[in-house]
Amino acid sequence: MTGGLDLDVAVGRAVEAAVAAGASDAEAYAEERTEREIRVYGGAVESLTDATSRGVGVRAFLDGRWGYAYGTDLGDDGIAELAAAARAAAAVADSDPHAGLPDEFGAAELGPLRSGELASWSTERKVELALAAERAARSHPEVSQVEQVVYADGEGTQALANSRGFSGAFEASSAWAYVSAFAGEGSDLMTGLGLGMGRGPEALDPEAIGAEAAARAVALAGARQASSRRCPVVFDTLVAASFLGFIGGMLSADAVQRGRSLFADREGDEIATSELRLADDGTLEDGLASAPFDGEGSPRRRLPLIEGGRLLSFLFDGRTARKAGRQTTASAERSSYRSPPSVGASNLVVEPGGDSLEELVRRADDGLYVTDVVGLHSGVNPVSGTFSVGATGILIAGGELAEPVREITVASDLVTMLRSVEAVGSEARWVPFGGSVRAVPLLLGEMAISGS
Repeated sequence: MTGGLDLDVAVGRAVEAAVAAGASDAEAYAEERTEREIRVYGGAVESLTDATSRGVGVRAFLDGRWGYAYGTDLGDDGIAELAAAARAAAAVADSDPHAGLPDEFGAAELGPLRSGELASWSTERKVELALAAERAARSHPEVSQVEQVVYADGEGTQALANSRGFSGAFEASSAWAYVSAFAGEGSDLMTGLGLGMGRGPEALDPEAIGAEAAARAVALAGARQASSRRCPVVFDTLVAASFLGFIGGMLSADAVQRGRSLFADREGDEIATSELRLADDGTLEDGLASAPFDGEGSPRRRLPLIEGGRLLSFLFDGRTARKAGRQTTASAERSSYRSPPSVGASNLVVEPGGDSLEELVRRADDGLYVTDVVGLHSGVNPVSGTFSVGATGILIAGGELAEPVREITVASDLVTMLRSVEAVGSEARWVPFGGSVRAVPLLLGEMAISGS
């Protein structure tokens, strides 16, 4: 793999070429990444993929306009062509008075973001990890089938430079695995998901991943539709992560400025209970979206979003900050070298509370424990915040988990939901739903449940 120094040189040359082509300001981003995926089924490898990507993107600014071009040729001629193409695109682009590089550059001091063991894991050893997760799920006597077992990892280098003198590069890696298991037969068949994630395969426990999938499936086997009611609801960690990831997307200043967020004009307003504390933190060493700097070269930091019940800030990149008369919050994200940066969350983090899941269930009395929701992104109105989504879970009777239920609908609006959070769980885990989210179970005072 090309070292970070080589990518450093490439982005520096790209910036120089763009300025030489006539850009008033320029920025270049390069990455080289290798991704692997292993799928197993029935004790054998079903598929194995290994892909490497390498490229550079150039953003050129010219008289209040900007253009972008990308390519895979990091040689002198290829970079010169990209720089000229980015400058030419800027020349014919619509005027954007807020376009430009951010006003702050730098890098946070972080520890290693790349696994020291990933390189020593052979493909055979990774296959065995996936097979061990499958065996763990199949070993439960009530599991009737294991549908999917996937192990995947990725590692790479990213480099960024601009015409204001910023230059930086870093390496990062990630690994994850999940198992989808079935329990029951016929109309009683239900599925459960187990997952794990970390910097490298050494952070994954295949037995725990398989056992989680089995336990979730078995707990739901034989689920029936529940009667309609209003009651307290406990969100499982995976469900809480899905909702909070969606909310994080609506805190993007770009969504707010385009009128596509219910949180527009609500900065400083009370939108939640004081129990819920939400932040964006791109500096956590175990957060897979962490980096020393964001996609525009601004130093990563911890940004409180919801504290004391109030919405404290939106997520800003350079452009949206300039439009709002604010400073960037280092929230420019890069999906790859093929596209320019855009506003987004890094690691969304819910601060843990003091209650175990068992205590949340006890406090819910005669409520519902929601373990899965479907249709979240299509079922939520981003402007009003109202939602109605399908759900699966377990009824709670007298503070104890009772019979499983399915084909029910939970409905509310996001602000009412946030204001009904009565307690926050103590057991946090990273979940790759809605981005990189460190979530906990949540107890909501009341929600409308529609069933039979």
